Amino acid sequence: MRLFVALDIDLAIRAELESFVRNLKSQVPDVRFVGPETYHVTLKFLGETTKLEAIHKQLRTVQAPQFQVSFRGTGFFPSAQRPRVFWAGIEAGPELAALAERIDAALGPLGFAREKGPYHPHLTLSRKGSGNPHSRHAPGNSGFHRVQQILSSTQPPDFGTMTAREFFLYESRLSPSGASYAKLERFELG
Repeated sequence: MRLFVALDIDLAIRAELESFVRNLKSQVPDVRFVGPETYHVTLKFLGETTKLEAIHKQLRTVQAPQFQVSFRGTGFFPSAQRPRVFWAGIEAGPELAALAERIDAALGPLGFAREKGPYHPHLTLSRKGSGNPHSRHAPGNSGFHRVQQILSSTQPPDFGTMTAREFFLYESRLSPSGASYAKLERFELG
């Protein structure tokens, strides 16, 4: 199983993001955006593993408070000059990074490598190849540069704020049409 741990996105914020992307799609049809059903905030990527029951057990030990998360602004990884991922920004207090660290620490004893750098949350809106390993239709830098031009003439978008009350263990299933995600278990915060 290919697994990751993430926050889900409230429906109202998901709708704002979907409207924003729909508007961009009409102006930049050569950029392939991820589907709104895949929107999430990754806390820890685990990759292929068979340790499902042990992961469940360790994640049940994670204690963290509920906290506010705001979704605003956009950007590109690794840089605007060489864009490969177009993302929506995430702003939160130290609780979000602390949750990611607690999850990282809980899963370390199971052999999952600890994160090397600081946690940088984002919500992927488009990526070169859009997550499909067999995709021949990958947005070139010209498509992302057109997105940059469009966004440079507008105010940074504000998609809304939500309270993170839970996180989930997800399974990622890859197929020729792209990735799909299934929630395997819910873990409450607070």
